[in-house]
Amino acid sequence: MNPLEAALRINLWITNCRTTMDWASRSRGIETQGEKEISLNCLGKMSSYGINCQTATARSLPQSVLSLCVMLWAWSSFLAPRAHAQVDFKLSADDRWVAPEDADPNSPNSQLHQAQMALARGDAARAYNLATGWLERFPANPLRAHALLLKADAMLAQGDEYKALYDYEELIRNYPGSDVFVTALQREFSIAKAYANGLRRKFFNTFRWLNADEEAQEILIRVQERLPGSQLAEQAGMELADFYFRKRDLQLASDAYDLFVQNYPRSKQVEKARLRLIYTLLAAYKGPLYDARGLFEASARLKELQALDPVTAQRVGADALIVRIYESEAAKLLSEAAWYDRQDDPISAERYIRRLVEKYPKSIATLLALREIPQLYAKLPPLVAKSTPDYRALRKQMLGLDWEQAAPEPGELKPAPAGAPEENTMPGEIAPSPPKPESVPAASQEPSPAPTPPPASP
Repeated sequence: MNPLEAALRINLWITNCRTTMDWASRSRGIETQGEKEISLNCLGKMSSYGINCQTATARSLPQSVLSLCVMLWAWSSFLAPRAHAQVDFKLSADDRWVAPEDADPNSPNSQLHQAQMALARGDAARAYNLATGWLERFPANPLRAHALLLKADAMLAQGDEYKALYDYEELIRNYPGSDVFVTALQREFSIAKAYANGLRRKFFNTFRWLNADEEAQEILIRVQERLPGSQLAEQAGMELADFYFRKRDLQLASDAYDLFVQNYPRSKQVEKARLRLIYTLLAAYKGPLYDARGLFEASARLKELQALDPVTAQRVGADALIVRIYESEAAKLLSEAAWYDRQDDPISAERYIRRLVEKYPKSIATLLALREIPQLYAKLPPLVAKSTPDYRALRKQMLGLDWEQAAPEPGELKPAPAGAPEENTMPGEIAPSPPKPESVPAASQEPSPAPTPPPASP
């Protein structure tokens, strides 16, 4: 029976009892034993409805006070159970207020929540056990992705990050539409970053001894593939490029920085990527005897940097780097010409010198080639010699040497004539000397004869 309905019935019963007792009192003027029994019956009736009251007659209290007490009791009895069982409602997808599913402590949501609370308190071992048991009991529950993340986080908190990667991978591969997909990728990125910076794997779950460079590379690449264009993928791309740069793997580092510049041209780290790309291309060149493709790429990147960001190009010394690349490319051609000359192939050697003179006329390598060109020119067939550039004029113009004149040793070379260099002067070019002033006749050292005196008058 509803408590409010019971209170109304009790109130009606008390009213009837009081009316009967008042009628009896007015008629006889005394309280009989029957009145006491009626009063006790009323109180017994109240007790049967749950009202705890002392044994007293109904006449001991006014009717209004007693009725008010009964109403208050009924009201409190009606509201008290609901106050203790208050439930927080949630707004569903169709805009309806519904009770949460984990109100039952034995529900899957409630059990998973207990595991989450254990991990939040720092009890990673209990959280791991609860999450593992949950996954075994509810293999097809929609919250399985959350349970996998919780289990992996518990293992990560216990220092077993390598085993945690298996649960992260299961979550990422099987539940790409889950709301914890990005969270799992972030966890994997943090582990890969630690591996890339020197953290080693555990050896049979004891001490850290195994190298984890391959795992770091694989995870960083997967993060970029699974979440392209995101901030997390951007961080993974830069971390991978920096990893190759620290390991001195210049070829892979240049490729990684180049991909970063192409994929994230508006990133805050694109300036760093451009500079690192230029540095790796320059460092990958080992000398004139090796491949020089990196030099051409570095030169193109430097010119691009000068066009896009002149301030940064000036700060890093782009002009000096371009001159260095210019000289290195010229030295590469001179080295190849010398190799053909040692192989008794003067025609091929002259071809490389011709290319050197035409493409890098202001380089030191061109000056060195013109010093030795007479000996190589003498070995050429007459038909080939006719088609060569005018090496005689070039030798005279740039070195100041005649064709038959032997080139001095490097220590005997005379310094370049004094004069301010022109703006387009490159290393190896001799600046034109200023024009000489017209010569002034030197004064004679002999004394001039004395003037002849005029003849005397007669």
